[in-house]
Amino acid sequence: MLASDTEQAQRAFAELSAEHEWVSPEEADAVIVLGGDGFMLQTLHAMLDSGRLIPAYGMNLGTVGFLMNRYKTGANIKRRIANARSMAIAPLRMQAITQTGATCDWRAINEVSLLRETRQTAKIEVSVDDKVRIEELVCDGVLVATPAGSTAYNLSANGPILPLDSQMLALTPISAFRPRRWRGAILPDRFQVKFRVREPVKRPVSVVADQKELRDVAEVSLAIDRESELTLLFDPGHALDERIVAEQFVV
Repeated sequence: MLASDTEQAQRAFAELSAEHEWVSPEEADAVIVLGGDGFMLQTLHAMLDSGRLIPAYGMNLGTVGFLMNRYKTGANIKRRIANARSMAIAPLRMQAITQTGATCDWRAINEVSLLRETRQTAKIEVSVDDKVRIEELVCDGVLVATPAGSTAYNLSANGPILPLDSQMLALTPISAFRPRRWRGAILPDRFQVKFRVREPVKRPVSVVADQKELRDVAEVSLAIDRESELTLLFDPGHALDERIVAEQFVV
């Protein structure tokens, strides 16, 4: 069991610790995550870094809790986990090269975003499966979102909501100036997306993979990483795919 450092999550951690016997995450077959979506993402990234990809069952003690289940005091945790529905999510693998030639290899569960660093608009070449689709996207930025992340930053940027089993990616511009009518694309997740920053010294661009940022990038390549598939557990009736559908009817 893992808990964020908020007072609410720590109080729940103490309550559950008194009710059940626990083993360390290194010995567990599944992990209970107490907190919000940010802490769940932090926990999943720790799994990706360690290579130990066990199922994660979250209980919401944060704000939105899109990736979490409801927290209930006195609930039978073992029964809830036994009855939970598993949902597989595959992260994006990001390989970036900076202006100095340094390389970076990160994974993102929600999205990878390229963002301008200064008042100058960014100019970005967009390629899909080694074919240039947009020679010069003039914008504040651009992002690629997974289905699990399509209701996060992608939705705020007017990108599409993707069903979890769609095997699609959302390619969404952020405040695009040219081409004026381009609103983004929905791509099969077997495709690789590549961005090349034009005029990188005059118009520097950073890249953000979930919670990690790398500045002054020159190129960024993205592809789904099937070998690093993660598993989330949800109570019946509260699965992530149902939440993604429900989000489309919020007015």
